[in-house]
Amino acid sequence: MQSFIRALTGLARIATGISFGVIIIAVLIQLAGRSGLITSVVWTEELTRFALLFLTAFGVGLSYRSGNLVNVDILSESLPGRLPWILRLICAVITCGFGLVLIKATWFYVSIGARQTAPSLGVRMDWIHASVLVALISLSLFAGLRVIGMLTGATDGTPERLQEDQ
Repeated sequence: MQSFIRALTGLARIATGISFGVIIIAVLIQLAGRSGLITSVVWTEELTRFALLFLTAFGVGLSYRSGNLVNVDILSESLPGRLPWILRLICAVITCGFGLVLIKATWFYVSIGARQTAPSLGVRMDWIHASVLVALISLSLFAGLRVIGMLTGATDGTPERLQEDQ
């Protein structure tokens, strides 16, 4: 199970990094075009927006895993005994369940994009709308892994901070 989590985390980090790299390149091209170094191109604006969507989609699961999403743990962690563990489990179950319930509707949203095309890039919008599906799957998967880890005793459900942060 740990090797699966490491592989999934690595894949999400690589995809997040690639998305961020695309944003950097697109913005550099925009700056070069606006400063007169090259002819200004219109597709960079659209590419930046789309890359930001995928950056968010791939990064949301990592943020959930590391505890960097908005959390109200100041309340839950101050409770006595086993209550914080129970609240973390309930929240992980709700997060996973909510994401899984939305997948069918999101798939419909993605399929609508097959009939649309991005104006300047000419990309079918279902590829872009898929970022929402990736975000839901990523968040649900990492929340589900937290639930499994908590129920098997492999983790207590607290966010898994990076080694550098500890």
